[in-house]
Amino acid sequence: MATIKALAPTHFTTDYNVKATPGLYTKFIEFADKQSTNHTLWFFIVLMVHGVLILPMPAVLMYYFDAPAWVLGITMPVFFINIIANMAGGSTRTTISLFGTSVVLHIILLLMFII
Repeated sequence: MATIKALAPTHFTTDYNVKATPGLYTKFIEFADKQSTNHTLWFFIVLMVHGVLILPMPAVLMYYFDAPAWVLGITMPVFFINIIANMAGGSTRTTISLFGTSVVLHIILLLMFII
């Protein structure tokens, strides 16, 4: 006569040691945390890229490609947000996040008016 056994077979148990692959956000957070020793370097990278590449871009877009003035209205606040966040002692996560956001935003602006 078959009886119901109270113990589950071993192949039905859950293995809690399986690690999920980290997502893109988790990888970014880990990268930003590793870069905390290079915070000053990231501050200078932000200064140089904004000062040399991003700040002249509205002038070029408005003069050569007839872009409206709101392009300058986007570029200047983004520049000052990056600079103030760095000077106020924001974390490396904040620095890299704002920098990446501003670069992506300005690439979109370039594509909007050049293409």
